Amino acid sequence: MEVRESSTVQRRRLGFSFFFVALVCFCDSIATVDASVHDYFKEAFISRSNAFFFHGGSEGLHAPRAAIPPPSPTSPNVTTGPKGKSFIRFDDVTFIRTEESANAQHEMQQSTGSVEAIILDIKDRKRIGGAYLKSDTICCTPQLDHEGHCKVGQVIIQRNPDNPEWPRRITTSFAGTNKEVKMESVTVEIEKMGMYYLYFMFCDPQLKGTMIKGRTVWRNPSGYLPGKMAPLMVVFGLMSLAYLVLGLIWFLKFVQHWKDVIQLHYHITAVIALGMCESALWYFEYSNLNSTGRRPMGITMWAVTFTAVKKTLSRLLLLVVSMGYGVVRPTLGGITSRVLLLGGAYLVASESYGLVEHLGNINDFSGKTALFLVLPVTLLDACFILWIFSSLSKTLEQLQMKRNMAKLELYRRFTNSLAVSVLLSIAWIGFELYFNATDPLSELWQIHWIIPTFWAILAYSLLAVICILWAPSHNPTRYAYLEENDDVEEGISLTSVSKATGDSVAKLGEDLEEEKRE
Repeated sequence: MEVRESSTVQRRRLGFSFFFVALVCFCDSIATVDASVHDYFKEAFISRSNAFFFHGGSEGLHAPRAAIPPPSPTSPNVTTGPKGKSFIRFDDVTFIRTEESANAQHEMQQSTGSVEAIILDIKDRKRIGGAYLKSDTICCTPQLDHEGHCKVGQVIIQRNPDNPEWPRRITTSFAGTNKEVKMESVTVEIEKMGMYYLYFMFCDPQLKGTMIKGRTVWRNPSGYLPGKMAPLMVVFGLMSLAYLVLGLIWFLKFVQHWKDVIQLHYHITAVIALGMCESALWYFEYSNLNSTGRRPMGITMWAVTFTAVKKTLSRLLLLVVSMGYGVVRPTLGGITSRVLLLGGAYLVASESYGLVEHLGNINDFSGKTALFLVLPVTLLDACFILWIFSSLSKTLEQLQMKRNMAKLELYRRFTNSLAVSVLLSIAWIGFELYFNATDPLSELWQIHWIIPTFWAILAYSLLAVICILWAPSHNPTRYAYLEENDDVEEGISLTSVSKATGDSVAKLGEDLEEEKRE
């Protein structure tokens, strides 16, 4: 009775975990792709209030380490710039206006429309536009010009009294009837740590339809990794070592008891190997990005692929373990095809989402593509979770009915580990939702790295728990499936009773023989 009540409580507790996967995937889906080289491929400006703007990028930048004079800014090499300093450099940024806008101008005019590049620390965001003047306009109006607050045709900027040069404005003007104008190659050094945003803006309605092409290069003192991504390189380096240690310990146990290994052990070995390769690839991907400013296409694609394969096999491992594969049942039977179908669908969905997330356009702020691709991943994750916990519940009931206490205790520990991970996940999801809701502009970018780090550590911890519970040993019968009789403890108990009954009958027969002789 006590065992059945414990199993019921466990099933109820597991049921509360079903919804958390959808929240995890939703939180992951709102992340944008970060890179230090921001490319613009004839991007259009967006109208807002009385201005037109284009978001050129945003990154967390650290304060400089040392004052080293910058080399010539005309070099096209991405890796050039002030060493030991943070900077934003404009490379081949070109503005293209429409034919109608160009023909409407006079050929002899020196300035026939201008575009402004505005760089600001996100803390100074209220200094852009007429908010401090209690106005909803972004560009200066004749009335504000008459009052001496700004100049007509320019974006309203309130200078920071502590740093009069910021927010920074760089103006580029069209000449005559020219259709294109190229921005000067400028390197803007960052002297103060913060989350910096870059906007290209113009106020002249005649420039409507103007597009931008070129690139900007952003760099931190330690390299080209964005500020909130830099700690992840260290994290994946440490995770690689952690998987290596786990793999060595598992390999020693595997070799020591290689005659007693079961099929499940090979699956666990594959997941450990994939985790090791995944962490190493992401470390090299971040290291290359930090050195060159661009994502290495080949390494990134392999890293995304290994991540998708590892996530798929990890979920399949949890599923088959919960089903009692190799412990309660020798094969999956008729549901093998359904398990493989779910795994294949998850692999395709996860791979597609990973490629868009890590190789997509950094300026795709609509997020429609990412949202479209994350929905299948969310639904498939929900299917995995539902199937895992329902199968685990059935396995516990089956072991309870057979009174196989050794295996029941094994699965109780596994269930408790999953329950703890679910509680931690729910608590962390609450923190993550609060974090994203209270920091929409990434002002807390310095601690952003702890969010993906938690999920990496949690996945590693669950794998380590499975390795401990199902470690190869000289006594595989404690968890291996026995075809002739899986009720080991019950069989031993029945054998002992039968032997005791036989001895009693034999002794009674001897007493009767002695009485007859007398």
